[in-house]
Amino acid sequence: MEYISNTLNNLVHQTAFFNLTWGNYIMIIVACVFLYLAIAKEFEPLLLIPIAFGMLLVNIYPDIMLSIADSSNGIGGLLYYFYLLDEWAILPSLIFMGVGAMTDFGPLIANPKSFLLGAAAQLGIYMAYFGAILLGFNGKAAASISIIGGADGPTSIFLAGKLGQTNLLGPIAVAAYSYMSLVPIIQPPIMKLFTTEEERKIKMGQLRPVSKLEKILFPIVITIVVCMILPTTAPLVGMLMLGNLFKECGVVRQLTETASNALMYIVVIILGTSVGATTSAEAFLNAATLKIVVLGLIAFAFGTAGGVLLGKLMCVLSHKQINPLIGSAGVSAVPMAARVSQKVGAEADPTNFLLMHAMGPNVAGVIGTAVAAGTFMAVYGIM
Repeated sequence: MEYISNTLNNLVHQTAFFNLTWGNYIMIIVACVFLYLAIAKEFEPLLLIPIAFGMLLVNIYPDIMLSIADSSNGIGGLLYYFYLLDEWAILPSLIFMGVGAMTDFGPLIANPKSFLLGAAAQLGIYMAYFGAILLGFNGKAAASISIIGGADGPTSIFLAGKLGQTNLLGPIAVAAYSYMSLVPIIQPPIMKLFTTEEERKIKMGQLRPVSKLEKILFPIVITIVVCMILPTTAPLVGMLMLGNLFKECGVVRQLTETASNALMYIVVIILGTSVGATTSAEAFLNAATLKIVVLGLIAFAFGTAGGVLLGKLMCVLSHKQINPLIGSAGVSAVPMAARVSQKVGAEADPTNFLLMHAMGPNVAGVIGTAVAAGTFMAVYGIM
């Protein structure tokens, strides 16, 4: 009987109930809330579901993220090996290749002014950078946090890994992806605050047709120009443009389909679960995380405002040929930010169609955020 009693006692104490802290239970609840938002409200479900489930797993069974160094037998936890691919900047770069294979740069080529709107929307990144320094973060940590302002999860992960801020990777990535999913909620009030109803009703002329040659040359030229000026952007800009070249050249249909579908979704699963698994209670429930979340929201708001305000200026200079709403799409959340521009414009005038015009600043924002990340790497001497 004593043997049975000891065995049962050991089994009971092996359950998670006796090994978790109150912080773990809080994070389990947070994970369930994220799962609800992803499934019931469809807030970026492709990203939020794996992130939330990774969060759930690591707070029930912390050893799933056990590093090789801390392991007694030299074998790390399952998601630790996934996480190494984040730390080595492999998964964010592959995500960019998939994004490139799915993206049409035609609206940007047809209206090169969109580059300016994409650049203006990066205002949030630099506001967050200086804000983070004021809140006590060191330069590299501030740079890693600032990319949240571009609403670009993969670039946030990439830069945090390159700058050695892996202790902040979880909060940064969760904040970035959360704000990406909340674009339809956060952006419209800011867009309406800085524009008049008359401006929101402005209809833009049809974009000129873009030739196949232009679409093929664009990724090649952008890669040469951007990477020659900022070589550190090559992993992101290079992969983005390689994916787009697959799409536009028309001779590698199989590579395009693989990069934009199978490979993309495999990478999303691995990246999402590993990012979620960095949000253990010890790593996530602290003052630094709260600062990151607040800074991310402020940065995202400034990024949206920056794009809209430049849009207003371009509206005046073009004699009301440009609708300022498309400036808000200059953040990197593709294509959701462009859809929000379309939605807010259609609320003012149901016959207004801004989606294709907004896609120009939207894809320019992706390039702009990668350039901002490369700039920070150059500033801190990271190759």
